[in-house]
Amino acid sequence: MKKWFSWLPVQFSRRWLMVAICTVIFSLTGITVAVQAQGKVRPPRVVTFTPGAATSPISAGVAFPRDAAFYFTSGTVPPAVNLEAPATSRDRFGDTYTQAKGTLTRIKELLTSQGLGLGDVAFLICYLVPDPALNGQVDYQGWFRAYGEFFDNPENPVKTARSTVGVQGLVNAGWLVEIEAIAVYPRK
Repeated sequence: MKKWFSWLPVQFSRRWLMVAICTVIFSLTGITVAVQAQGKVRPPRVVTFTPGAATSPISAGVAFPRDAAFYFTSGTVPPAVNLEAPATSRDRFGDTYTQAKGTLTRIKELLTSQGLGLGDVAFLICYLVPDPALNGQVDYQGWFRAYGEFFDNPENPVKTARSTVGVQGLVNAGWLVEIEAIAVYPRK
């Protein structure tokens, strides 16, 4: 560094020159960041659902305020409806509709335990397994029917953002449905 400032008179403080140069550089960096921030989209002040198609029961997306607090459920699976059936059979848990309804009921209970409700759900991921009773086809209509009993209806008009994924199998061979939910705590 001495070589770079060797032209300066000794009585002039090279240290002060470095401070001045650093100040200019940091000031220019701050101006650049401020200019870039003006062009960025800011998060909304409240949870905002972006509508999907007019006839769609789901939203195209959801935006959250910067200070939002979330509750994530783990993959939630259906309860047994026939305890007499083998533990890993479809008969123990029911068809896709029955399993989806039971799973959404469990999610509702989890939310309630956290002071939340189905109206606070912003996003769902549903994993569906092909139903052997339907020639190995995934019963999307059974899932959509169960979803409609919990969302996008007069009791709960919320249209969540949602993904529905067909998968080869779940941990228990009798399960046709597993659902994950993301809820957002209301702002007070």
